[in-house]
Amino acid sequence: MISNLRLALCLCVAFAVPAAQATASDPPAEAQRIVTVEPGDTLGGLLGDAGVDSAEAHAAIAALTPVFEPRHLAVGQEVGLRMDEENALIGLEIAPRPGHTISLQRQDEGWAVQEVVTPRLRHLARVDAQVTGGVFSALTRAGLPAPLTHSLIRALSHEVDFQRDLQPGDRVAVAFERLRGPDGDLLGHGQLHYAALTLSGRVLEVWRHARPDGDVAWYRADGRPLRGGFLRTPLDGARLTSGFGMRRHPVLGYSRRHTGLDFGAPSGTPIFAAADGTVASMRYERGYGRTVRLRHPGGVETVYAHMSRFTRGLKAGARIRQGAVIGAVGSTGMSTGPHLHYEIRIAGVAQNPARVALPGGEPLRGRELTAFREHRQVLGRQMAGLTAAHTEVALAAD
Repeated sequence: MISNLRLALCLCVAFAVPAAQATASDPPAEAQRIVTVEPGDTLGGLLGDAGVDSAEAHAAIAALTPVFEPRHLAVGQEVGLRMDEENALIGLEIAPRPGHTISLQRQDEGWAVQEVVTPRLRHLARVDAQVTGGVFSALTRAGLPAPLTHSLIRALSHEVDFQRDLQPGDRVAVAFERLRGPDGDLLGHGQLHYAALTLSGRVLEVWRHARPDGDVAWYRADGRPLRGGFLRTPLDGARLTSGFGMRRHPVLGYSRRHTGLDFGAPSGTPIFAAADGTVASMRYERGYGRTVRLRHPGGVETVYAHMSRFTRGLKAGARIRQGAVIGAVGSTGMSTGPHLHYEIRIAGVAQNPARVALPGGEPLRGRELTAFREHRQVLGRQMAGLTAAHTEVALAAD
């Protein structure tokens, strides 16, 4: 019985000679099948639907589990099954990721597991795109994988307000790694290395650099870190709905000063801490609804209001790291719809989060700065080899 899977007969190997001429030394007839994992499937269920005896399936899964946990099967993943003419399982093959294959082979005394990992060769690639419809869509259309695009946008949000700073005609360029096998097959993607944003003629260039202590961060050309400042937009996928300054209040109906920025986003959207700090308070405040206030060095406070909920386990007095999720977007308090009200206060005075100058991290110095400059020069030469005809250059093995 076949339920929620597709069974495709891809290879039947019969005897090399007619059955009447077969000898005892001939291998048994085999059929190789490819089963595709669909929502709700388990490996045991797939084997059962393929006709494998339950005890046999259990033994095979037990042999496989120390190398590959079957619950990590992903929807759309393919599993190769080798069956004999009596529908007994002879072998099984799974590729958890490109270039990594795990095979299970029946032996006289049980099962043997083998892993084959194809060497992954690093290549430097570059995409360059005009920003239309947002940075994310522009970069993914140009060929940058979505996970790397998310990572880059998160990093650049220390410097760029993607709701206000981008204008038609702005461009973004990114250098990143593609991982290929010896035969040239694409096995995945590696690290981001470089990014440049052209914003109304102003160019922001940053380089990824690993320090001797293992810390990896983005730096400007002079060695100043991008990280360490405050996030201009402390949530992903938001749109600016109300700016800083005088406005007509959407609930009260009269004009008064708006002390922060409002970002519209669906209820439940995660809200991030804008910088390292301490939880000063987390409570329901009149007008603001569920609100978190974070205290930062130098007399700086950030305020996050109208939350639907706080992150479980978050407590007043707790240390918080930049980018940590502190709650979720909601519409509590005096609000007309789900959004985040975000404030930055210095010595108790509200400042425009989109424009205020805030302290950054410590720059590279001495030998670290020299190593960073050398890294920039090497990467520059590698990127110079990227042309329309040569879209990738091989990188040296680590």
